[in-house]
Amino acid sequence: QVQLVASGGGLTQPGGSLNLSCTASGSTTNLYTMGWWYRQTPESQREVVALINSLNEVTAVKDSVKGRFIISGDNTKNTVYLQMNSLRSDDTGIYYCYYKKTWGPDHWGQGTQVTVSS
Repeated sequence: QVQLVASGGGLTQPGGSLNLSCTASGSTTNLYTMGWWYRQTPESQREVVALINSLNEVTAVKDSVKGRFIISGDNTKNTVYLQMNSLRSDDTGIYYCYYKKTWGPDHWGQGTQVTVSS
């Protein structure tokens, strides 16, 4: 089993910045994809925000965050980071850390609240 521990997030004003990080432990592997999905409301579907693989290749970025959010990874630590800049109110939601071995199931973190409000 893979455990995901995320940190960061919180509250900021529009235009502000927040950082997220997530570390995977347990039955990890050298070939994986990690990143972040988010759910804007408890009723809405999860959407991908950004994904990066263990080769440090960015494999997905949500259109609305391009140019504002930066995903990076440290594959020596099985850790992924999300630097969120120029935050907007529609970035508000619960952000879920995601981990998937190349040939394996999805794993999800517990969810981290990000709130952008004046």
